[in-house]
Amino acid sequence: MKKIFMPLIVGLGLFAGLASAQATLPDIADSDGSGAWSLMELQTVWPDMSEEVFATLDLDANGSVDPSELSAAIEAGTLNVPA
Repeated sequence: MKKIFMPLIVGLGLFAGLASAQATLPDIADSDGSGAWSLMELQTVWPDMSEEVFATLDLDANGSVDPSELSAAIEAGTLNVPA
């Protein structure tokens, strides 16, 4: 039992650490229900966001920014979460 229990505890601890490392995203309306945000949707939180900045956030260049892309930008300090 001890051989199984310790790796389980360590694994759960690592998982909890990863979950808490993700950036807290602001509440942004997803008007079209796509699961990602357009430039106009992000401009409701960051009104000065340009097309150029949006393009740097859109890592897969699909025309929208998904939660993982937005989290990465916030964690990197590219975007600041408004107070």
